[in-house]
Amino acid sequence: MTRQWMFVLILAFLLGFGVKALWPTDASQPASTSNMSNEPVVLFGASETPVALFDPIDPRIRVLYFGFTRCPDVCPTSLAMLAGALNQLSDDKREQLRPIFISIDPERDDAKTAATYAQYFHQSIEGLSAPLNITTPLAERYGVIFRKTELNDSKLDYTVDHNSYFYFVRPDGSLLTKVPHTLNPAPIIAAVDQVLTSANHE
Repeated sequence: MTRQWMFVLILAFLLGFGVKALWPTDASQPASTSNMSNEPVVLFGASETPVALFDPIDPRIRVLYFGFTRCPDVCPTSLAMLAGALNQLSDDKREQLRPIFISIDPERDDAKTAATYAQYFHQSIEGLSAPLNITTPLAERYGVIFRKTELNDSKLDYTVDHNSYFYFVRPDGSLLTKVPHTLNPAPIIAAVDQVLTSANHE
């Protein structure tokens, strides 16, 4: 991990706040997936490799997190919590999951950038990117809300405000549950246990 991202992680833990939970949704209720289609969702990973997000041949439960690499606090904190949860899971449980970071800022996050960023936190986390005409309908499917906000007198030019959840999704894309932004891996671990128990009894 580079010194820059080590600093980001440390800063995220020290801040421990700043969740821009804009337009929050009820965390106890799964977002509607009634607008799901059978069209394949293809994003891009390292080396611009096409990645089919929903593939019934791959039985792993997807754990989706939507964010962007220049996020100052929420995204690094969330991915650090996800990494912490993955480190506390048994190998058997971890192998049943497919954690994925999806960029909502493709203007600055190409596939390589998203993949590299995700790997800073945990080698099991995939980083994917795609044009907004692909990621926006995907995000809306699960109730992810984000918007580009211009930053005057800043070298960043703009930021992307967004709500912050982990979405547990079946291989076919249907939503199982979601976990709101957390400063402790425990809620993620609890959701993993619940989801895997239910999946193994289906």
